[in-house]
Amino acid sequence: MQNLHFSQLIFAQAKKYGDKVALSYRENATEQWSDLTWNKFADQVLAVAKALVELGVVEQHRIAQFSQNKTENLIVDFAAFATRATVVPMYATSTAPQVEYIVNDAKIEIILVGNQQQYNIALEVLQNSQFLKKIIVFDKKVVFKEAAHTMYYHDMVALGEKSTRHFEVEQRQSEATETDLACILYTSGTTGNPKGVMLPHECFNEAMRINSLRLTSLTDKDTSIAFLPLSHVFERTWCYLCLFKGAQIYINAFPTEIQQTIKDVRPTLMCGVPRFWEKVYIGVNENISKFSPFKQGLVTWAIATGKQYNLDCLRIGKKPSALLSLKYAIADKLVFSTLKQKIGIENANMLPTAGAKLSDEISNFFRCIGVPIVYGYGLTESTATVSCYEYTNYEIGTVGSIMPDVDVKIGDDNEIMLKGKTIFPGYYNNPEANKEAFTEDGWFKTGDAGVIRNGKIILTERIKDLFKTSNGKYIAPQEIETRLGLDKYIEQVAVIGDERNYVTALISPSKPAIEEYAKKNKIAFENVSELLQNPLINDLIKERIAELQKGMASYELIKRFTLIPKSFTIETGELTNTLKIRRAVVMSKYKLQIDEMYNI
Repeated sequence: MQNLHFSQLIFAQAKKYGDKVALSYRENATEQWSDLTWNKFADQVLAVAKALVELGVVEQHRIAQFSQNKTENLIVDFAAFATRATVVPMYATSTAPQVEYIVNDAKIEIILVGNQQQYNIALEVLQNSQFLKKIIVFDKKVVFKEAAHTMYYHDMVALGEKSTRHFEVEQRQSEATETDLACILYTSGTTGNPKGVMLPHECFNEAMRINSLRLTSLTDKDTSIAFLPLSHVFERTWCYLCLFKGAQIYINAFPTEIQQTIKDVRPTLMCGVPRFWEKVYIGVNENISKFSPFKQGLVTWAIATGKQYNLDCLRIGKKPSALLSLKYAIADKLVFSTLKQKIGIENANMLPTAGAKLSDEISNFFRCIGVPIVYGYGLTESTATVSCYEYTNYEIGTVGSIMPDVDVKIGDDNEIMLKGKTIFPGYYNNPEANKEAFTEDGWFKTGDAGVIRNGKIILTERIKDLFKTSNGKYIAPQEIETRLGLDKYIEQVAVIGDERNYVTALISPSKPAIEEYAKKNKIAFENVSELLQNPLINDLIKERIAELQKGMASYELIKRFTLIPKSFTIETGELTNTLKIRRAVVMSKYKLQIDEMYNI
């Protein structure tokens, strides 16, 4: 379809699709799915747009959203676009200081929140901020602590339905431009305050165009699950693409519900991060390890057949032989189809995956069994996708082919640099960051190192994460952390070694797996903390690390490690909202344990 300005998109799709379902949602995992048709979607967008005008929102006014994934998020987005306002999404797990920083930096007057905790945080910010004036609450069960500055979302909708300001909304739509600021997405950096990435409509429009050119199998027959936070550029841009193509979106509100949601929906599309597929992979291998020798042999044969069929033939555009096709059909019937049905992905058209390193082992495995993981690379600053797997000729070990009309080159220190219509114009209210981020001739410096081979990008390391030992050796911690994260006994890893004479690690073990191992090997323990002090558990993890680091350089090997009973979390500050390790926080919080590993 022709690219429409997002201020018009939902209304145009309503005319095209009418009572076809656009969005599906439920309040929690135990309830039935409810549907929102395109017609009702457009009606609510118009009502909220008129309400925003009634509440005094003017062109390019910034409106914040602070909630779990909800259908209301997308309604508010497109209502804001219809009034030429700017959306500022926040992660549902943000703390009061994080919310306050964004509110003050973007001078936000209206914030829409989800649950009681988010309302309480917003109210605390409102009482301290010179900018925030109004809190609008999605959940009708939230109890207001004061009413003067607060209203429920359903009252906002009612206000819009009664309003006669539709002519003003139409006027704003007619005046909307490509350079209007659609969103400001604050990156959850591993150091310092977040930076507001400005994404005008022209960035999103170009993203719709180039993704449509690349992902030709995505149609209005598809169903997608919004699993990642809509505050993340990956899920946000993907959902916009699904709406642009007319696909149905199921809103998954809470990450803990995703396994049930996948089985309920059995989607054709779903964005994911590598850690999700790592956990699926670990679970699958754990189940296979319990099979009889005969069944394990059958699985090994099936995967080998899948490799010949999917990677050695289809991947390079070669037609499989009749015999290989027959063998693959048998492998699929006996092994692959059962496995995919158990997960809920038997209908998958494509499963985009990005946000961190995905191991080649996992890419190979899922592609062999016919799961269409589409691994890619992108940033908030590039409106998501810079590169991704194509349908054929993709290469395991790369992050795919460069997207159409995105310019990529390799700069100093092998840094990946970008130009193009999807690249953001700059950080909001941050001239110093802008000066650092762009070269004089306009190339954006990603901070990621890599090489380009045959039009495909190979990532090597995150430049800012790279550290050097006191022996002068450079270490890419993410490579080590990704390897170790594939083990069923290891949940999280933080690699240490900057300006030290050898590499160490803080490891949060998978507690269920460790406890199961202890019971199986008759290791007595009163609690997890005691168990992690047991030399037998220490030996187990040591053996697992040695196995997982085979083939790595001697200076990259973990010489000592400490098992920690508590996982790194967003709430305690060790992780960003996109689950990246804040190394400075970890180094500070676990200084004693780290120093002990170096006998300081």
